[in-house]
Amino acid sequence: MGKIIAVANQKGGVGKTTTVINLGFALAELGKRVLLVDVDPQGNTTSGVKKERNVKPSLYEALIHDVFIKDIVYPLRDGSSSIRKNIDLIPSNLDLAGAEIELVSTFLRELRLKNVLEPIVDEYDYIFIDCPPSLGLLTINALSASRYVLIPLQCEYYALEGISQLLKTIELIKKGLNPSLEILGVLLTMYNRTILAQQVLEEAKRFFRNKVFNTIIPRNVRLSEAPSFSQSIIEYADDSSGAIAYRELARELIQNEQ
Repeated sequence: MGKIIAVANQKGGVGKTTTVINLGFALAELGKRVLLVDVDPQGNTTSGVKKERNVKPSLYEALIHDVFIKDIVYPLRDGSSSIRKNIDLIPSNLDLAGAEIELVSTFLRELRLKNVLEPIVDEYDYIFIDCPPSLGLLTINALSASRYVLIPLQCEYYALEGISQLLKTIELIKKGLNPSLEILGVLLTMYNRTILAQQVLEEAKRFFRNKVFNTIIPRNVRLSEAPSFSQSIIEYADDSSGAIAYRELARELIQNEQ
């Protein structure tokens, strides 16, 4: 069965989408079958890997109108990258912004995404869910559908602010909806060699102990540029510090499983 990993943090701009895309592509490069699920109405994962915008049908149609999941899985393979033969996408668009309201009256509303993904879980080694920057119903659906949570944490002031609320939400979901949910790890992002970044690193290790990944994602301009070309960092600048870091993270993830 594929490992479903929600990449979550209610704070925006911490590297959730960057991690979903680039960790996914790094694992695909290693021969793993990967599915990216865009649960953020902003659709940044979708636009970050697919040049078309406002892709339909999307996750919205599956969640709200019961469109079959295989009809919204888009292969990313093309002639420009051999990596893409191993990676698929379930896209999002702005329609999903209304799903929070429309799901309120839906039966088993917190488990809609889990039930939608059920028929295809076995077709992938890894399924990464890009969560919106909130703890609303879409994020709750993502956490209820997942086996693990990966928490990106930027190396900046106030980095740990709000994390306690995310941890409380995870505990509530474990108690009521998804007893098997676990924190896979905390990933430090946007690291540069400053005293502040080092302090955040040390504080995160004290707070999360052995849950902090050894791999640290550096602040890297190439990582910021790649989405504008609808490419992963592996495709856009494969010798950059960002590409090297996400490859290291992929290897660490596989090694930890073994």
